[in-house]
Order: sequence, then structure tokens, then C-alpha cells
Amino acid sequence: MVSNPVLQVIRQRCSVRAYSPDLVDADTIRTLLDAATRAPTAMHSEPWVFAVVQDIARLHRYSEMAKAGWRGREFATALLRTDFNIFYGASTLIVIAARPSGPFAVADCWLAAENLMLAATAMGLGTCCVGSAIDALSTPAVREELHIAQSLTVVAAIIVGRPAEPCLPASRKPAEVVSWIQPQGEGGTS
Repeated sequence: MVSNPVLQVIRQRCSVRAYSPDLVDADTIRTLLDAATRAPTAMHSEPWVFAVVQDIARLHRYSEMAKAGWRGREFATALLRTDFNIFYGASTLIVIAARPSGPFAVADCWLAAENLMLAATAMGLGTCCVGSAIDALSTPAVREELHIAQSLTVVAAIIVGRPAEPCLPASRKPAEVVSWIQPQGEGGTS
């Protein structure tokens, strides 16, 4: 297997679910956001906007709102525990929202999210994408607090912080290739 720093970071990245209470400094956040905005974007539309939350009391409130929204759903077992925080004690939440700039705006924001998570990994930070927070973060009240206009789509909620314990990347299945079409005469099939 080829070894280079980018591939090593991709293999190292994992979803961290335990954080130290240390606050991520503003320069580091700016570096992560800069990495996010270097993502590919359809027609150079750059539809992303970001909201950064580092207020622990607000993160706790958003966690409680998200948990309440999941009551009664099969997935919600862990979310019902009163001591469970969907942000796993992380000191920073970065919300990525998309401007309505075309059919690929949401995909562009997910590409930005991956860049942000890989940059964080390269900097020794942990991240986790928290999909269960999206509904709570999309409510009119939270949108107003975070200055996310109603015309925007909340796409991703990514927590960032210093891991409280080592995180080992999960194993992955090999790529399932359903076709691989090569030119005739070069050992390929059609």
C-alpha cells in the first residue's frame, strides 16, 4: 500500500466520542475553517457558511433539545439517558449550512466537512459528525441564535476537541467495485 502523509491521515481519522474539556483556540478553528473552504465545489459556488459554538451551557441545551426530538425512535436508546450528551463533552461544535446555490450545495458542504475533519486529525484533534443534532440545530430559535438564515440548509454538525482517550480507526470493508471498464485490448472487459 502506498504511504504518504495524506493517506496516513485518512486512515487515522476516527469518530471521537470522549473529549477533554480543553477549549480549541480561535487560530486552530480558523485553520480548520480554511481547510474546509479548500474543498471542491460545483461551479465554484462555495455554498457553505459556518457557525461555531464554544459555550458549554449552550452545547448542553442543544444536546437536550436534540435528545428530546429523538424520543420514541428506535435509535434513541442511548439518547434517553439523562447523563448522555450528544456532543460527548467536546468544547467546540462547528455547524455547516448550505446556501441555496444549486443542486450540489449540500454535497459541497459535506466535502468541506470532510476536509475539516481530516485537517483536525492531522492537527491531533478529534472530531465526530453528529447527525442526531441536525433537527435541533434547524429549529427557528437555534437558527436565530446562530445567525443561520431560514433560507439555508443545516447540513453537518461536527464536534471538535482534544480526545480524552486514544481513538482507533474502525475497520472498513474493501471497496465493492461493481464495474471497472477499461479500453479493449488492455486486459479489461466491457
